[in-house]
Amino acid sequence: MTPANCPRCGGRLARDNDSGRCAPCQAAERVRLSAPPEVPATFWSHPPLRAALAERHLGRVIRAYRHHPYHGRAALPQAVVAGWLGITQAQLSRVENGPPMVHLDRLAHWAQLLHIPPSALWFSLPGSRTVATVRPVDLAPKALEEGGTTNRRQFHALAALAGLHASGCIDLLTSRATTPTSIGMDHVRYASTLVEEFRRADAQMGADALCDVAIHAHDRLSAWAAKASYSRSVGDALQSALAELAIQAAWLAIDANRRAEARPYLNEAIARARIADDSRVEVRALACMSLLLRQDRPSEAAQCAEAALRASAGWATPRLRTLLHLRAAHAHATLQDSLGYEREMTRVRRAFDGGEHEDDLPFITFVTAQEVTGIQGLSYLVLGRADRAAICFRSVTATPAGTHRRNQLYYTVQFARAANRQGDFESAAEAGLKALPEVGRVRSGRVSALLAEVRSDLAGAGTSLPRVREFIDAHDGTLA
Repeated sequence: MTPANCPRCGGRLARDNDSGRCAPCQAAERVRLSAPPEVPATFWSHPPLRAALAERHLGRVIRAYRHHPYHGRAALPQAVVAGWLGITQAQLSRVENGPPMVHLDRLAHWAQLLHIPPSALWFSLPGSRTVATVRPVDLAPKALEEGGTTNRRQFHALAALAGLHASGCIDLLTSRATTPTSIGMDHVRYASTLVEEFRRADAQMGADALCDVAIHAHDRLSAWAAKASYSRSVGDALQSALAELAIQAAWLAIDANRRAEARPYLNEAIARARIADDSRVEVRALACMSLLLRQDRPSEAAQCAEAALRASAGWATPRLRTLLHLRAAHAHATLQDSLGYEREMTRVRRAFDGGEHEDDLPFITFVTAQEVTGIQGLSYLVLGRADRAAICFRSVTATPAGTHRRNQLYYTVQFARAANRQGDFESAAEAGLKALPEVGRVRSGRVSALLAEVRSDLAGAGTSLPRVREFIDAHDGTLA
């Protein structure tokens, strides 16, 4: 029997409504594919949800969430929710039906993504312990939009934590009073300055302290740009600058291990780049999209790299071609296509031999010999050749590059993964111990999740090696 009221908003349903929701709620539902909806506080008092939370099993919480009457008569499909969480439908099925998850990073990230009240959780969210994970958009949004003094100070504190100064123009992000009604090239230069400052800070400190600041900066600048007036010439430059800022926000979301949040920004960046007819920005967005997709959608990742190569034909520098062929090589390896991988790596070596060029784009400074070797290692790892992967990672970590601390840390943890797969538990623990101090300095959710995986695998191996026990204790004391 059709209920009399919409379970989502409480509005009266028409007699012939067989969907279980009113028309406005059905319209709102059309946007659910991109992110979890905001739900009322009463949502979490639903008995199946309360029972799942009491069991301390996040997989069962997610299943109860999907079947909540708030979403209508039909449950949310696993594929939709898996997309929010940045995993596949099969992985979500295992999460819902398997043993409880133990990795705190993933527990916390998914709980925040679904807006689960902290008071209902059996663990503490990182945001309750460190300002670096506070979301600026959650700092009393109404007061922030109205230029509230307290929230402006909080945002300034976060910007200072991120090392952002932005030529003294940071107030544009926090006060409606300074929002311009018309945009000139000085505002475009401001947006470009933000991109450069985020890039500089990211190379030194990782994404965890930067991601939310970048997302808020992008959303704020996009909002006032949508309402302001500007000339045609300024418009093209503005579209390119906002596309660059969207790419930077997407990359930081990837590195913060918040992959599901990245794709909308990359889609926006590609659209803005095409509006501005800026092939350089479009190529950067496609390169980042290839990185985002290579784990779960390697075929699409390879296509993005190939599309970027086509779009940059005629002007790509050797280093840019190196990066794009590296993206394609890793995608082919993930597809278990050894021939495709070897073909792309041959192109990588040929392009890399071309050396640096004065026209190299700023974002490819990380494409060094160490990065080429590191991607080889990642490819060997997914191809099941852990011995060769370990050799690559050992080579990268033996010759550290001081300007890319996060990359060094990332490949140190990857060496631990490769050594663990070889059964060399002692070397894996040594690498993990070496990485732990840096994890506190370079905050990267992606790296923290990988290190938690190493810890879990070493504990599951059942080894009694003292060095392994030392790493597990140090990891739990430092991160968990």
